Amino acid sequence: MASLTFEQIQDCIPHRPPMLLVDECVNLEDDQIHCRKSFSGEEHFVQGHYPGRPIVPGVILTECTAQTAAILLSTKVDDAEGVPVLTRIQDARFKQLVKPGDTIDIHVTLNDSLSNAFFLTGKVQLNGRLAVRVELACALAKMD
Repeated sequence: MASLTFEQIQDCIPHRPPMLLVDECVNLEDDQIHCRKSFSGEEHFVQGHYPGRPIVPGVILTECTAQTAAILLSTKVDDAEGVPVLTRIQDARFKQLVKPGDTIDIHVTLNDSLSNAFFLTGKVQLNGRLAVRVELACALAKMD
């Protein structure tokens, strides 16, 4: 069981604020990872989504999951091979709203890999209850 600091997360993936959507890595194992993200309400994506009743967009929750997957995959591949990029979002299910002030737990499991393709399941939990479930596929891309 390993955890990562915010600085170590930045060493794993190329995302930077304001698009770095993972605050901490709670647990990192061979094929599983658990990260967290807290939403303050100051983020640009909730300002107009929706005025007076802000919620975190589903696409942002999916991106949190994809970034968590990329952190996991960074332990499996060398930087010279490429950076994991999202190639497929499948069967996304949104079960409850996430609002400013909420902290989500993001769990990703690596299910399979084939050459430079990786297949993962992501789950976002809010207060221990499922908020999002999504199947992801990533491939390695050269970022030259």
